[in-house]
Amino acid sequence: MAIEWDAAGTITRVIPGAVPGGEPVAAGPVLPGMANVHSHAFQRAMAGLAEFRGHPTDDFWTWREEMYRLVTRLDPDDVEAIARHLYIEMLRHGYTAVAEFHYLHHDRDGKPYDDRAEMANRIIAAAGNSGIALTLLPVLYAHGGFGHRPLSPAQKRFASDPAFVMSLVEEITTFNLPDPMLRLGVAPHSVRAVDALLLTEMVEAANRFDATMPVHMHVSEQSGEVAECIETHGATPLDWIRDLVAVDARWCLIHATHLTQLEARSLDGSGAVAGLCPMTEANLGDGIFEFVPWFEERKPWAIGGDSHVSVSPFEELRALEYSQRLRHRARNIVADEAAPDVAANLWLGASAGGAQALSQPMGAIETGKRADLVVLDGTDVDFAGLAAAQAFGVAMFSGNANRVRDVYVGGTVVVREGHHPNEAPAAASFRNALEKLRAGP
Repeated sequence: MAIEWDAAGTITRVIPGAVPGGEPVAAGPVLPGMANVHSHAFQRAMAGLAEFRGHPTDDFWTWREEMYRLVTRLDPDDVEAIARHLYIEMLRHGYTAVAEFHYLHHDRDGKPYDDRAEMANRIIAAAGNSGIALTLLPVLYAHGGFGHRPLSPAQKRFASDPAFVMSLVEEITTFNLPDPMLRLGVAPHSVRAVDALLLTEMVEAANRFDATMPVHMHVSEQSGEVAECIETHGATPLDWIRDLVAVDARWCLIHATHLTQLEARSLDGSGAVAGLCPMTEANLGDGIFEFVPWFEERKPWAIGGDSHVSVSPFEELRALEYSQRLRHRARNIVADEAAPDVAANLWLGASAGGAQALSQPMGAIETGKRADLVVLDGTDVDFAGLAAAQAFGVAMFSGNANRVRDVYVGGTVVVREGHHPNEAPAAASFRNALEKLRAGP
């Protein structure tokens, strides 16, 4: 197959069966680039550090207290260093775009920076330096819990209202757009962090600014949150949201772990994307999304790294498939007679749904899409004697080696032979940030 793209990095022709004549030849099987639909970049600094039992029922809520301790220490330089290193790691493993669910707005005292977009600009700078495409989602975060609970000291760094969020969007638009690698959206954080008036104001403001703008929101992440929402509002999180605003194809429902099947069916035809984060959901003990009906009905879905206990889309997709195998006590779950290739179904489903959720022109190797391409290492010893589809299955389900060799974003090579040109200085800055953050008060 020959894949051609223009100077803007848009695929112009895909020619099956073509024999390259003097043109560059990929070093292995080629995949469409993957979108990471849910990132809290700063949490990469604590990955693996909340694995000592501190409570008889350790769960998301106890983990969150550890995360808040990190929040109180971060400065803009730290956030940029962490994000840049993370985005390079993600590129090296096959992600070519990321949605940053950005709620770290203010300084350590909860006061706005002189430039209210200081932290957002650090995320944009990190993405630009790494070469990853970015969908930035400034977060609306107003309450510390149901019933208009006040924000905790750490949460004051997140404090925002629709006017603040839209001022960020407008400032970023003025100084950064148009940029083919940058897209903007909004993110009402969750049913516990916003109220009915704020949610409707946020969505209406986003619609007025750009009716195609992505909207992401945590939905039914923990069973405790669902129970408290029912107690407070008399409705599940999704039902409460849908009573207030229209949930359509611009929406990405992050986690959606505890949706009932009735709720899932109610989304038929909406086009909303389920944004699954299997490795983080497993790490936090949140639960298992009921994926089989979603897949059978071909509803859109995608994957996110969330807390970044993993930086690999292969690990996220493997965790998704394996969680379903454990749930249903069967093998090869994400497949059917029409589409029997599990690895292909996982990757192509997530890449297409991720492109939709990020509103980025990627997600498939076809004319009109951006040339975001992931090339596997055809010389890997485990691929010996295998056709491309079989080799991809091995890459997905055999071991933890990173089989990604080259990565293109918009037709430009950002990873060559497994290495990124900025990985050494990015790692050094990341190390310095970690040493400072871990040095104590």
